[in-house]
Amino acid sequence: MGRIRLSRSAAEVIAWLGLALMSASFVVLLLNSQPSLPRVITRSKRPQPLSVVILDPGHGGQDSGALSGNVLEKDLTLDVAQRAERLLAAAGVATVMTRVGDAYVSLADRSAIANRINAAVFVSIHFNDGSRPVASGVETYFAAHQMTRGPQIATWLPFLQKSSSEEPNIESQSLAGFIQQELVSRTQATNRGTKAEQFYVLANVRHPAVLVEAGFLTNKDDVMKLTDTNYREQLATGISNGILAYREALKHRAPVLTERISSD
Repeated sequence: MGRIRLSRSAAEVIAWLGLALMSASFVVLLLNSQPSLPRVITRSKRPQPLSVVILDPGHGGQDSGALSGNVLEKDLTLDVAQRAERLLAAAGVATVMTRVGDAYVSLADRSAIANRINAAVFVSIHFNDGSRPVASGVETYFAAHQMTRGPQIATWLPFLQKSSSEEPNIESQSLAGFIQQELVSRTQATNRGTKAEQFYVLANVRHPAVLVEAGFLTNKDDVMKLTDTNYREQLATGISNGILAYREALKHRAPVLTERISSD
């Protein structure tokens, strides 16, 4: 059998590949020879209380939302949000509004506003319309799964982002429970409970986030109450008190155990 002759350039390529493989093997050997570091369980600090409440009055501008005669959802949501903002400010809580007037803000922009803020909760305010005129009462929604929380590192790389977490959304569910309880207590409205729903502004916010449906514009009794400024003040009080109760619960929450690597 005749010998296979390699050109000079092919021989150089093979030589360089061999050198690269030897270098890689040496690096792997060094890494494997490093002793493993012990894992130490330490107590972390208590969760930081929320610093900012993001209030999201639903609809606005050309999007009027639900309506009953000349009663528009977009007007009610802004009114209640402004009342809640005043009450929270009186309690020393900073707030951000996703809209401050009759302007249209897209769902994506509402989420983006929220995600630029740290140590916050997000509360979207809406009013219901139902297929049955007898439906009435208040209900509060949370997303079963939400955008992964944590530092927004390299968010310009889509493959490094995770749109939702597979873990149960306990914080948002807890916030929804506090707000729902206070709403029912203040208004004596029918308690329709808390519910999981993947609304865009809930699933795409990295903070605890809820959406309040504070009455039905398809129910004449609810509409009559909602046109009363005193009733809307009670709605705002229920929302703000629920947020404050959630903040108080955070302050008293026990520290969690975390795992870290120790080189000691």
